[in-house]
Amino acid sequence: MISTRSKKTYSAPVTMNREMTIALSSLKPMTQTLLMPKKIWTKIKNLPEPTLLLLLSLVIGLFSGLAAVTLKYSIEFVKDLLTTHMSIQAESLAYFLLPGTGMLLSLLFVRYFVKDNISHGVTRVLESISVNKSLIKPHNCYSSVISSALTIGFGGSVGAEAPIVYTGAAIGSNVGRSLGLNYRSVTLLVCCGAASAIAGIFNAPLAGVLFCFEILLFNLTIGSLIPLLTASITATVVSSLVMGEGVSFTSTTAPFLTSNIPYYLILGVVCGFVSIFFIRTTLMMESRITRISNTYTRWAISALALGTLILLFPPLYGEGCGSLTALLNNNVEVAVDSLIYGSLSRNAWFIPVFFTAVLLLKVFAMSFTNAGGGVGGTFGPTLYMGGILGFVIARSFNLIGVPGLPESNFALVGMAGLMAGVMKAPMTAIFLIAEITGGYELLVPLIITSVCSFVTARGIEPYSIYTKRIAREGKLLTL
Repeated sequence: MISTRSKKTYSAPVTMNREMTIALSSLKPMTQTLLMPKKIWTKIKNLPEPTLLLLLSLVIGLFSGLAAVTLKYSIEFVKDLLTTHMSIQAESLAYFLLPGTGMLLSLLFVRYFVKDNISHGVTRVLESISVNKSLIKPHNCYSSVISSALTIGFGGSVGAEAPIVYTGAAIGSNVGRSLGLNYRSVTLLVCCGAASAIAGIFNAPLAGVLFCFEILLFNLTIGSLIPLLTASITATVVSSLVMGEGVSFTSTTAPFLTSNIPYYLILGVVCGFVSIFFIRTTLMMESRITRISNTYTRWAISALALGTLILLFPPLYGEGCGSLTALLNNNVEVAVDSLIYGSLSRNAWFIPVFFTAVLLLKVFAMSFTNAGGGVGGTFGPTLYMGGILGFVIARSFNLIGVPGLPESNFALVGMAGLMAGVMKAPMTAIFLIAEITGGYELLVPLIITSVCSFVTARGIEPYSIYTKRIAREGKLLTL
């Protein structure tokens, strides 16, 4: 019996080895097939650097454009799912509860799945360029899209632009890192991702390139300009194919009159001072709210505060695109979207006073959203507040007897003015508004207001909202 066992023990491995040999032989053609992409990948890596960067910018533009489309559709899907069949009686309760619910879902997703800080996307991109060799973690290719879709879709009062910029930059960073490129080349691909994200979400390729130059502090050369333009145009084409070629904001504009130049100058100066208020109040609120050490207590306080603000001022709900579009098309009553003020709303001065309150409170609503666990940016709120500011100034002048200032024109120009002051990016502001509205008829007032705002704000507050956060820590680096 002993000898029989030893034969069985000896024969089993021989049988197994023969079976494994046969199996490996049959897998040989499959293995060679699977290795083909690796060979192609090696050939790509060995391309001349200009050709390689141009090819990669095309790929990055494609995926960043798809990411921008995905985020926009996700936000609309969540919003429609929650509010399409809502009764008028349920709206007030929804305004109060939904934003906090979205913040909580985003908080849980980030806390237990992402386990990383993904707030303030543009600031994170600047920080990665300055101190992390332009390396961004792979999860940022999708985590900001999911968390911001939950936050904004449920009514969080923030913008989608910063999360998509972080996503695009992460795509560029990880493509460059996978190929073992040097710091300068990876940084260019990060900027390609950021530029294409802006281009994809706004259908604004020139603004995407200028965004990298002015906000990400990237030094443009002919060698870097071509990949940036390629990525931006690719993302714009992808966005247009999927979502159509319409402009981001429809508006009713009047012809530009030189007699209105003094009022555009006034708007520019006011935008500059409101920009300072925006930057300093945002950073102050962030500092104070984050002192609350318990995460869920911070969420509860922020959700209660945000819900109350939105209940009283419904235009603070979500990104605010609906009310802003209504203002741009002179549908003021639609933009107010509230029945709680009764007869007060019939007073001529109610509208400018109401929207002045919305303008000032938007900063607090945005801060509560981000501090309470939501994920979103300041880009969208800046455009929203600028549009409201331009409208309020034009409406106020019209009420005191200045004849016929075009309120929709001033709203559009105000968007560029506040963006120029808050982000210290006048060129980006000018061309973004020109591109997203589908024309350059207001180019002169856009330049006047943006430059005035930029000069006014920079004279008092030299840093942008993005650079100020990291400049205080000594991390800012100009490339």
